[in-house]
Amino acid sequence: MDGQPTIMAQSRDKAGKENVRFHRRNGQTPGVVYGGAKQPVHLNIEGKILKTEIQKGGFFSKLYSVDIDGNIETVLPREIQYHPVTDQPLHVDFLRVTENTKISVNVAVQFEDEPDSPGIKRGGVLNVVRRSVELSCKASSIPEYLIASLSGLEIGDSIRISNIDLPDGTKPIIKRDFIIATVAAPTVVQEEETTSESEGGTESEAEAGGDTEKPTTEAEKNKEE
Repeated sequence: MDGQPTIMAQSRDKAGKENVRFHRRNGQTPGVVYGGAKQPVHLNIEGKILKTEIQKGGFFSKLYSVDIDGNIETVLPREIQYHPVTDQPLHVDFLRVTENTKISVNVAVQFEDEPDSPGIKRGGVLNVVRRSVELSCKASSIPEYLIASLSGLEIGDSIRISNIDLPDGTKPIIKRDFIIATVAAPTVVQEEETTSESEGGTESEAEAGGDTEKPTTEAEKNKEE
């Protein structure tokens, strides 16, 4: 598993709240590497470096090499605790993995070929149901993203997980053939049709002399009962 980005870190021998607060005041984010046959390793990462990696996107679906004082650990980020007010990372957890480690991970969906969708050309709107999909795969086979092609889709068509090519050995956690996105009819047209129907109803009532009793909706009937 070569080629993954490296995060530099320093080992943290002392535990306890006071020790953790000390490092946070010095711009570091405490963390831990756990999993596998080894003991957990407590560490500190420069806050700016961690924040930069998070902002790149795909942080939780990307393998990293964490260099802890010269000792390299291959890890997958699993959890970040944030400050409730400042939204700064307070603690980060990394799972130690090998190339055969089986994991579940959320992978982003990337939509392509929008110009080749007849439905979108006619004013249809892409309605995204899932922006990411939880997959079961080996740590060495995590896809960077999933590609969903919009080519040939008409209004009312949908993209399901079965329409997406997955790497060998990779399976969605959800067993059913769920929907990723649909091409919906343009809402402006629907609103115009609704408005036209309302205006037509008003004109009919006026022609009838205005003394026609207003139809009672199903909800109003239930309320009266």
